[in-house]
Amino acid sequence: MQSGRALQTLAALVAASIWLTIIAATQSGAEPAAEDAPNSAPPAAATTVAESGDLFAPIATVLRHPRCMNCHPRDDHPRQGEDRHIHQMNVQRGPDNMGFVNERCYACHRDENNAYSGVPGAPNWHLAPLSMGWEGLDNAALCAALLDKDKNGGRDVAQLVAHMAHDKLVLWGWAPGGTREPVPVPHAQFVKSLQAWQAAGAPCPSPGPGKP
Repeated sequence: MQSGRALQTLAALVAASIWLTIIAATQSGAEPAAEDAPNSAPPAAATTVAESGDLFAPIATVLRHPRCMNCHPRDDHPRQGEDRHIHQMNVQRGPDNMGFVNERCYACHRDENNAYSGVPGAPNWHLAPLSMGWEGLDNAALCAALLDKDKNGGRDVAQLVAHMAHDKLVLWGWAPGGTREPVPVPHAQFVKSLQAWQAAGAPCPSPGPGKP
């Protein structure tokens, strides 16, 4: 009788031991607690290619507007109008980007718009240098040209932003007078776009397919 009870007790102990072993094995293979789990996600890049394109896109929209692009041709002829036709007086660049001797820009373009004649004006009216011709450039090439100190007059990013934020000839694009279309993006919004781009490190979008 006693031996039977002893066998039953022994069997119960064996079963309990097996059960505890199973539980221990299960717990040892469990996932670590959330607070102990390593952070396996890679750190996000400061600015992705897509984001860099988005940051420069609103800037490019302004730079491509006729109020800007008409003075940034890639030849020697300033442009006029919304259709960007060649200057009707056949004015040409000249050695200092302000016209030849008999066609100096300031002969007609003074420090402000002329409401009587309709001639536009702003201080230091002139063509941008050929190195800053923007016609035909995609966003990537336009961004690269803008940042190239060999092309942009030696300006760093902060100086570029200051130029486009305060230069009176640039500001003319938002108050061109007459029937000319002003740059449709508010200047304050444009400056905010420039500052956001600058804060991100002035990234440029990737070139399009097939472009270097």
